[in-house]
Amino acid sequence: MLLPQTKEREYRFRLALRMGLPIFGLILALLFHTLLNNYETLHSAFYIEAVILLVFSIYFILYLIYNGFDVRITDDVSKTFTREYLFKYIKEKLKKEKEYTLILISIENLNDINSLYGIKNGDKVLREVAVWVGEYLKAQKIDNFPLGHIKGGDFIIGLEGLKKEYTTILELMCLKSNDFKVDDIEVKIIGAISDTSHSNELDYMVENLFELQKQRKDLKKDRYEDTMNPNELESLVIEAINKHSVRIMSQDVFYENRVAFKECFIKLKCADGKLLYPKNYIKVINKLGLVIEYDLMVLQAITLQVSKDEESIFALGISPTSLRNAKFLATTKELLQNSKLKIMFILSEHEYYSHVQKYNSIIKTLKDVGVMIAIDKLGSYHTSFLYLKELDIDAVRFDTQYSSYDKMKNNSAIIDGFKTMASHKDVKCWMKNIETQEAKELASNLNVEYLQGKYLSALVPVYES
Repeated sequence: MLLPQTKEREYRFRLALRMGLPIFGLILALLFHTLLNNYETLHSAFYIEAVILLVFSIYFILYLIYNGFDVRITDDVSKTFTREYLFKYIKEKLKKEKEYTLILISIENLNDINSLYGIKNGDKVLREVAVWVGEYLKAQKIDNFPLGHIKGGDFIIGLEGLKKEYTTILELMCLKSNDFKVDDIEVKIIGAISDTSHSNELDYMVENLFELQKQRKDLKKDRYEDTMNPNELESLVIEAINKHSVRIMSQDVFYENRVAFKECFIKLKCADGKLLYPKNYIKVINKLGLVIEYDLMVLQAITLQVSKDEESIFALGISPTSLRNAKFLATTKELLQNSKLKIMFILSEHEYYSHVQKYNSIIKTLKDVGVMIAIDKLGSYHTSFLYLKELDIDAVRFDTQYSSYDKMKNNSAIIDGFKTMASHKDVKCWMKNIETQEAKELASNLNVEYLQGKYLSALVPVYES
């Protein structure tokens, strides 16, 4: 039990006793006085009434303990201290303790959780995070610490001693929280720590915590966003695409212990040799309307520069927008018409494209020149499920949330259901990020045909301009 819950019970009990005992005492005094002065003349009904009066008095005290007052020291939602009581509690501590530490724990994506899953689930996340933090610190031999809900997704913890005693614990807790979920809802937790070496004033300590939290969030930004402004990033992306300056790596994908095809991973190369990763440049490409030019550049690099490896099939992610573009379609047919090289396009999109007949017509045209089609993010994007039902595709890849052994095992029924559906459509299933032998064996037992991951094969360079 967390300290706030213990304190809440103590507080209710003491308050109830202060309110109920005087009444109970007066009733007892009245009964004893009546008994002493009128013992011989009392009617038998008096004794029954006295017992009933005592029972109701005891009930009244118990009622007060649980429901008889509105003053609370714990938050209804998180079951931790209210902000007012926490600050009062810590101020008393600061008067006695010269060395004291405050830790700020924040649920970074609480607004997204409330929007996507509803406020009730958001409230549940608050409660579960408080319990999880309490259990984690208890496992570190830290007990009876004040924990309060300040606002939104922010909690503050008070600990005796300086922050050097707790910094490592906080960092490890934030790392461990990467796998923390509440009913499959991903919860992103970040933290900050400060102590009385900064200030003995609570207000200043709390203000410093939020400032440190802001700095921590800023450090999580992409390194290129930290070192260059958006205009510089856009210039680098445009220059790399115009010069077809890329580095292509590949990873083998296995089918029954043999290489079925290779998935390509693309990085843009700057003039100074630095590399731009997809997480840095994809948004820029979308913003500048260069999606088709980028996809064509990658396709040309593979078909023209890697064509000597004619026995291999190369899989690469392509925007569905490009696939439905006439220029991209014509160029793809031209590049592959007289080539023995095999290409697989990997597609995924959030928004459903309702013109299924037209989509299948495009896919048929591509298949005529040897292109295979795979749909990504099955089990995550609803569009992937719909496309599995409606499109003439060759393979479907599960979302990475199913890749680990534990997730695969816990969701085996879901995977088996998708697998059955894919088999009826003569579509092969694909699982990536296989990292252990047990994950490989489980995926094989689930009859997933295509397996991929660092455990099976490392990334190897294919081409660099």
